[in-house]
Amino acid sequence: MLLEIDHHSGVPIYRQIIEQIRRQIVGGLIAAGEQLMSVRELAGKLKVNPMTVSKAYAYLEMEKLVERRRGVGLFVAVVSADQKQQTGKELVERQLGKAIANARLFGMGRAEIKEIIDEMYLDNAIIRGAIK
Repeated sequence: MLLEIDHHSGVPIYRQIIEQIRRQIVGGLIAAGEQLMSVRELAGKLKVNPMTVSKAYAYLEMEKLVERRRGVGLFVAVVSADQKQQTGKELVERQLGKAIANARLFGMGRAEIKEIIDEMYLDNAIIRGAIK
C-alpha cells in the first residue's frame, strides 16, 4: 500500500488517507483479504498522529471497504462489483467536477472541455493498447 500525504493541499490528512486507500481497493491494487498496516505502523510511516489514521480506518470500515478482525487487525473486505463500480464512479465524478470547475474558471466552454476529455481518453486508450 503506497500512500502520499500532501501537507499543503488543504485537504485534511485523514481524507487523503481515505481517498487513497479507497482508490487502491476499488482499483484492485489492494486485494480482498489483504491486511492493512496497523494504525501505529501507518502513522509512523506517514509521520502523522495515530488518531488521524484511526479516523481514516473507521470511515473505511463504515463504508464496508475494510473489516476489523479482533486481535488480528484490519483487512480489505470483499467488495461487490456494484460497490466497486459505484465507488469508482463517485471518485471519477469528484475529480472531473474539480477539473470542469477549473476549466470554466478559465473561460472554457462545454465543447472545448469535451474535446479535451475526448483527446485525453483517446491518448490513454492508445497508451494502454486498447486502440491500435
